Amino acid sequence: MNGEYTNDSMLEMFIYETTELISQLENIALDSEESNALETQINEVFRIVHTIKGSAAMMDYNNISSLAHSLEDAFYYIRENHPQNVDYSSLTDVVLRSIDYIKNVVAMIQSGTSQPDAQTDSEAKEIVKEIKDFLSLLKGVPVVEEPKNEANNVESTNSGIDEDAQKEASGENEFMALLCFEDGCEMENIRAFNVLNNLENVVDVISTSPPKVPGNENTISEIKQNGFEIRFKTDLSFEDMKNHLSSTLFLKELYLEPVNAENEIQQANENQEEKAKENNSQTNTEKPEARTDSVAKAQTASPVAPVNVKQSMISVNLEKLDKLMDLVGELVISQEMVVQNSELEGLILNDFNKASRQLRKVTNEIQDAVMSIRMVPISGTFNKMHRIVRDMSKKLEKEVKLEIIGENTEVDKNVIEHLTDPLMHIIRNSMDHGIENVDDRLKAGKPSFGNVTLEAKDEGGDVCIIIRDDGKGLDRDKILNKAKEQGLVKENETLTDTDIYSLIFLPGFSTKKQVTEFSGRGVGMDVVNNNMEKIGGKALVDSTPGVGTSITLKIPLTLAIIEGMKVKVGKSIFVIPITSIKESFRVDESSIVLDDCNNSEMIMLRGECLPILRLHEFYNVKSETTKLKEGIIIVVENESKIKCLFADKVIGEQQVVVKALPKYIKNVKGICGCTVMGDGSVCLISDVSGLFKN
Repeated sequence: MNGEYTNDSMLEMFIYETTELISQLENIALDSEESNALETQINEVFRIVHTIKGSAAMMDYNNISSLAHSLEDAFYYIRENHPQNVDYSSLTDVVLRSIDYIKNVVAMIQSGTSQPDAQTDSEAKEIVKEIKDFLSLLKGVPVVEEPKNEANNVESTNSGIDEDAQKEASGENEFMALLCFEDGCEMENIRAFNVLNNLENVVDVISTSPPKVPGNENTISEIKQNGFEIRFKTDLSFEDMKNHLSSTLFLKELYLEPVNAENEIQQANENQEEKAKENNSQTNTEKPEARTDSVAKAQTASPVAPVNVKQSMISVNLEKLDKLMDLVGELVISQEMVVQNSELEGLILNDFNKASRQLRKVTNEIQDAVMSIRMVPISGTFNKMHRIVRDMSKKLEKEVKLEIIGENTEVDKNVIEHLTDPLMHIIRNSMDHGIENVDDRLKAGKPSFGNVTLEAKDEGGDVCIIIRDDGKGLDRDKILNKAKEQGLVKENETLTDTDIYSLIFLPGFSTKKQVTEFSGRGVGMDVVNNNMEKIGGKALVDSTPGVGTSITLKIPLTLAIIEGMKVKVGKSIFVIPITSIKESFRVDESSIVLDDCNNSEMIMLRGECLPILRLHEFYNVKSETTKLKEGIIIVVENESKIKCLFADKVIGEQQVVVKALPKYIKNVKGICGCTVMGDGSVCLISDVSGLFKN
């Protein structure tokens, strides 16, 4: 691209918008394939492809632009001619292949490669040729071999309307258009330049106001205040130009006025006059205060209602959100330092206490607001699984349907980034190991198609993601025997079904004798376990032979701030996450049981014997409280297992900001992080899952 217009902000905007658009396109293609309903969403597909083409052309990524233009031609023909012989499965294949190519190029751009290499360039030619062949078949025209260099040339037309449609237009019409961009969209001069770039081969531009974009940074404020005005001539009709300009991203309002129109356009205006007046009264009650004379004329004279494409979303760099979350964490710590200041002990400060309660209330509201900003629906991650199910169904020759439940459940952005790989490996495992082929399913009295269900739901301070299939289930004996062969389980060791099923998460473990494209290396499920440990989550497996398998991923809503219970052990303070605590109580000596076999202490609680873990012994902390009746018992739960923790006393509940441990003391058993208390001291956060591994 020309150096004059190249900068990091433009590139960042292009990457972000293109990534979002191809994600939308992929979801539409996959959702439409099952019902052959792609034609019902053809306008949305057309808009997405057209926008990708214009943005890529502006950034001088010619292969993406050429590929998008070819897709645009195909969808335009389908939209205008409604052919009956459309093979939607083949169309989806070529769309998905185009999406994969664009994803690959965007990844190259992010990694610092400015232009595609020879291999991706050749791939683009192949896809363009495939699209043109598909379009030729739709038109009933014999496929003609094209010159070798033709696919490498960038298509010059940026109108989204094929050449036949342009030839049908007659007469030269003059228009004045005013585009007002959404507040906060940023880089208005670049967006105005993008509009001009998309119009380059469609119209003859007479003038623009402001006249120079995007080289002059001063034009940004002018466009924000007055909008971007274009005066042009074209052979296209009024409706074509209106539709073309309406597809502009971050467009708030559009005013389009024929300056020297033919009778055809005048007639179209008259037909819309009543509707325009009604819409103007509803949606155009407020106008930007400052306008040029020509803009004011456009508002009063134009019979076209402004196009209402208001967008209430803006993109924010994740690093800024991380910084904001860190500051909120520091605010929470500072608040506790003020409220719990040792100099205030014993003083009667009614007004101070009232003010501190108000401060705590506002701080909590700020914290909730910031955390809600970081929350994103899990639907984006779930929808990616449609592609995996579709592709594997074809390769494995299995009929599988994916059902998604609770996709609007929200999770912290940092947490959700660790979910894609685990979900991918679990679903691949379900389809390869679990779901039977059609013949086996029919013999077992099941439907010919298998079902994989992805469900998300809130559960206290956690989010549970459940992946279920109705396949043949896990073979308990096969897993156990394989584990014994690999020395993972002792011969006489007694394990529950849950323990045995959990062996599939061990690195290198696989019951498949032959390595395939999808499984057999013992890597996939190990990835699940590792990713869960990184975010403080856990994976649980349940299976019924012949019925199916269910894997539950239990993950925290956020990694930044948690509700914790402060407990004292000797002179140290530890924080135990509230979500792991079931109850706490003073112990009665009559309920204490000594296990002679393992020489371990247990306690009888409501008819159930539970093991006791003394925290001062586990953490090697000196404590004068060694008798159980003198301290307190905290009952915690992890992966359906229960254990009683013995501590000196419970101090109280408090929100704590989780800080990572320094690198040189990482991987400490039973510790998952640290936090700063109100008095400035540092205390450790207990890792409940680590306590259970004792």
